Amino acid sequence: MSYPIAGNVKTYRAKEYSVDHPVVPHGLSVVVTSPAVFSFTASMCPDRHLEAAQILGADISNVKRADAGSILADTLRSFLFDLQVDDGLSALGYNKDDIPALVKGTLPQERVTKLSPRPHTEEDLTELFTASMKLY
Repeated sequence: MSYPIAGNVKTYRAKEYSVDHPVVPHGLSVVVTSPAVFSFTASMCPDRHLEAAQILGADISNVKRADAGSILADTLRSFLFDLQVDDGLSALGYNKDDIPALVKGTLPQERVTKLSPRPHTEEDLTELFTASMKLY
């Protein structure tokens, strides 16, 4: 999902980047969708998602495996907020009208997307981009 975010940038200029053109750094294009993506993939491997949340500081001692995605997503959101990461795709200049192009740009990235533990459809990608418009 990160390639079309970085590749279709319109006006966004990353903080602390001295460039004369719009740019969304790859890492930023990854982290703005990570809460939505981990919420989506958690059902396939909840223990790994809980382990990641614990490594990031979440207390998982009394949680349900079914909540793994939201726990990891919330933990990531907290980190992103503390690091003052822009508030989702909308803060990078995208809106709901851009979602079809973002989905279309993601589809050919099978080298990366096939690594997802959960199969996905175009509808799923649309929902993930929609959920990533705002993080906080």
